[in-house]
Amino acid sequence: MTNIQDIFKKSNVAVVTGGASGIGLAAAKYFAGQGMSVVIADLGGDRLAAAADELKAIAGEENVMTVETDVASKGSLEALERAVLQRFGRVHVLMNNAGIGPETSIFSPQANWDHIFAVNLMGVVNGTRVFGPKMLSHGEPGLIINTGSKQGITTPPGNPAYNISKAGVKVFTEALEHELRNIEGGKISAHLLIPGFVFTGLTKGDRAEKPAGAWTPEQTVDFMVESLARGDFYILCPDNDVSRGVDERRMAWAMGDIIENRPPLSRWHRDYADKFKVFLDQT
Repeated sequence: MTNIQDIFKKSNVAVVTGGASGIGLAAAKYFAGQGMSVVIADLGGDRLAAAADELKAIAGEENVMTVETDVASKGSLEALERAVLQRFGRVHVLMNNAGIGPETSIFSPQANWDHIFAVNLMGVVNGTRVFGPKMLSHGEPGLIINTGSKQGITTPPGNPAYNISKAGVKVFTEALEHELRNIEGGKISAHLLIPGFVFTGLTKGDRAEKPAGAWTPEQTVDFMVESLARGDFYILCPDNDVSRGVDERRMAWAMGDIIENRPPLSRWHRDYADKFKVFLDQT
């Protein structure tokens, strides 16, 4: 198991997509606080500039870089990698965090589905495939952290395109870690971040203040770092409303739909909802 102190250290480099706000910015601040050089990639020059000012106050201007990047475009990710390598030479932490969550239904416009898949799923796939080879080749310890979602595991009703994209991130990251751990001499590991309810621009809606049940991005990153220190692959975050035990029962029930040959999404099926409540009370 890699000692994360060998990765989160001065002179090493972290790249965070979706790094101008939310979990991405909180992670970038943590990496900067450990003395790392930090690159944040996002859309919106003003947002990036404001985030960069916060990071420069922690790490110094020479250790902070921003690159406007559309993760839905493989070419944009390739341009990001070229810029990072030209400035810093190598990458030790890649956090594929950029994501969007507009509402969809099964029959909503094709463009909405295509955009969610391009950002949430292919942004992770292509980000990994673009940065991964050179991260492996430099021979130093490193991490690839992909941001998934509980909705990609229990797949609740509503917003199917988002659920499918995050289910794909889970499957891709599992396959990635399997491949990485079987590369002889490889020192890069993959990890799946599964946030709970976090108060970010993606989740806040019309709310101006954090709900009591939500975690802050900083709490999520603290939990992520603790999990990485243990060598966890699945970084399953609780929040102030939902404990790990409840998450585990929900996930077990979802898998039980297959094993028990129940209807899909039986948690929300009128013939099974009460049975699920009984099951959940067994936590």
